[in-house]
Amino acid sequence: MPKIFRRRSFAVMTVAVLIGGSASVGWGADSGEIDPRGLIVLMRHAEAPGVGDPPNFQLRDCATQRNLGASGREQARRVGDRLRSLGVQRAAVYSSQWCRCLETARLLDVGSVQELPVLNSFFDRREAQDAQIASLRRFLAGLPAGGAPVVLVTHQVVVTALTGVYPASGESVLLRADGTENPTIEGRIQTDGSR
Repeated sequence: MPKIFRRRSFAVMTVAVLIGGSASVGWGADSGEIDPRGLIVLMRHAEAPGVGDPPNFQLRDCATQRNLGASGREQARRVGDRLRSLGVQRAAVYSSQWCRCLETARLLDVGSVQELPVLNSFFDRREAQDAQIASLRRFLAGLPAGGAPVVLVTHQVVVTALTGVYPASGESVLLRADGTENPTIEGRIQTDGSR
């Protein structure tokens, strides 16, 4: 059943799209495709057991981080399959510099992956949130309304700060680029078992 939520600067109607399920997307032709022009897929990384990162966390050393498990890797592949089934064959893909986000982005297999620091987690650095989200909003404002689809793989705290949505692991919020810092939320791609 579709979810509806409101945000101060967003007129929002959220349509639940279940990965591997049979939910109707609510956009485009009967094939279930959506218009990929100007589409922004804001995705929380796939399932990575645990919360936060270990005390010895180092950005360039995946062995010190919380990483995707086997189910997280499979989840990322399913999300990529779902994106392609919705008409997103190729996209500009940006990722947080955390290993679990980079691996998720690569496993989607919808485009080459570029690191984008404004997508990094501020879970343990809440004082950085306002400045980072302001930078991310400027990045979004620079995306052309009719441009190629963009996939942004990030963390729960970033998705929530930007949209007010608390996503499950592997869940995406679908935005529509409109030349502003507050692109419209058009829907969500939810993972198996999420509500």
